[in-house]
Amino acid sequence: MAKTMIRLGEVLVEYGYITEAQVEQALAYQKQHKDKRLGEALIEMGLITEAQMLSALAQKLNMQFIPLDTYPIQPDSVAKIPKALAQRYNLIAIGQRGNHLVVAMNDPLNFYALEDIKLVSGMMVQIVLASKAAIQHAIEFQYAEVEARSAAAASNTDADTFQSMADQIDLNEDDQTPVVKLLNSLLVRGYTTGVSDIHIEPYETELLVRMRIDGQLIDYVTLQPQLHAPLIARTKILCGMDIAEKRLPQDGHFKNTIEGFEMNVRANVIPTIYGEKAVLRFLNTTATIENANTFGMDQENYEKCLQILQNPHGVVYITGPTGSGKTTTLYLMLERLTKQPINVATIEDPVEKNLPRINQMQVNTQAGLTFEIGLRALLRQDPDVIMVGETRDAQTAQISVRSAITGHLVLSTLHTNDAVSAIVRMEDMGVEPFMVANSLVGVVAQRLAKKLCTSCRYADTPTPEEQAMLGPDVTQVYRAKGCHLCNSTGYKGRVAVHEVITIDKNMRRMITAEQDIEDIYQYVRENQHATTLRGGLLRLVRNGVTDPAEVVRLTYGAE
Repeated sequence: MAKTMIRLGEVLVEYGYITEAQVEQALAYQKQHKDKRLGEALIEMGLITEAQMLSALAQKLNMQFIPLDTYPIQPDSVAKIPKALAQRYNLIAIGQRGNHLVVAMNDPLNFYALEDIKLVSGMMVQIVLASKAAIQHAIEFQYAEVEARSAAAASNTDADTFQSMADQIDLNEDDQTPVVKLLNSLLVRGYTTGVSDIHIEPYETELLVRMRIDGQLIDYVTLQPQLHAPLIARTKILCGMDIAEKRLPQDGHFKNTIEGFEMNVRANVIPTIYGEKAVLRFLNTTATIENANTFGMDQENYEKCLQILQNPHGVVYITGPTGSGKTTTLYLMLERLTKQPINVATIEDPVEKNLPRINQMQVNTQAGLTFEIGLRALLRQDPDVIMVGETRDAQTAQISVRSAITGHLVLSTLHTNDAVSAIVRMEDMGVEPFMVANSLVGVVAQRLAKKLCTSCRYADTPTPEEQAMLGPDVTQVYRAKGCHLCNSTGYKGRVAVHEVITIDKNMRRMITAEQDIEDIYQYVRENQHATTLRGGLLRLVRNGVTDPAEVVRLTYGAE
């Protein structure tokens, strides 16, 4: 039966993405690179983006675009196409509609692929569109799951037998059992997409895998419950935990190369009513830091920080909730300080990044090495600068203060809502006000705001509540509806927002005199002209970087 031939170049010209002259350029390029299809040539030459190509094809062919990252792919459908064929044509079966096999492709004009799919599956084919990268990731993960399920069915194993199987798995990268492939796929997927944490959660009828990206916890895939035991067992072995212990929480860690990626992962396993739940946290990620050369700050706050770090001694705190990027900021500061001829030492739990020319020590509570003990030991190492990963208790706070007063620059983190609150927190931990005044030299409060996805962002009129928050001069805000590029969340990436204060002589006098904290807030506002966290967030809203909801989320309960 004759087919109506649709040419990609004609479609793109019709929708105004390229010109006929550019099509000719791409065809000439294609002749020199005979393994490239026209779409690949156009993208490599920078004439179009993949999103533009798929948008044009979706309109012309009346096809649906599917965000594979969040789509509930059916494993039984995946198995209808051999993995080798899926990799050859970069496609994957994702479900069935009636007697049609639904297949995701990024090149729906490849009729050879369509014929081969019909032949091997014995079904009619319905094509949907997806990005090349999303299909490649889906192939790696979904076929690993198919193999794991097949192994379970073939051996008719129960959970205990699976655990015994997992106990025999080697840590080397060449081990290609189904369970290893499945966990490796999760780790690679998480690492390459900037995920901070992977959650493996057992429930009564399913095993849910979720991933936290840009601060949001997103459902990634639902697995059959019988895969729970081998996945947890493999995680325990990889992270050096006791595979036989199922009643108590366990912590573990591994540094290993998986499929060419050097990973540094911390893991925690806890018992729940449906079995053990694991959380794996990437200590090194592929996420990039905007303006890393200025500590991720705007110029005003960066210059304030440089002034603070010029102090030869004193305490500097980075404050904020868990996951606000405090440790990353500390590392950026330490890297700047090591450019001087000084001795820098750290005590951390855990060491999240290996830094050159810095002596890093890791907390080991089982062996008796706590922050307090480690900090005392570091003071005998002739340090100029000491970094304490977190000030958790009164003893650590008091030793840090004494270290600063005796001539050391101490950098650490605290959990407070804003910069000024660090003063109250130090006093709450038993540090006398005059000691706070004589040791504290600066505080940086930090938050990570989610950035609106620029692909699905749109302008909107502020609500009355938003108008009151933003001021009468703001007549437009931005929101995002969600698209395949942002996993349908409306956000893509994060940006740091800071509030920096320096402790000057007037503030020292106020702290020593135990003046009301509101007086200190007022002094900072009137004399240091510090941009507050809320002010920094409102600036991002006015510039269309984030939305008003982020201001409310990140400053809830703050002044």
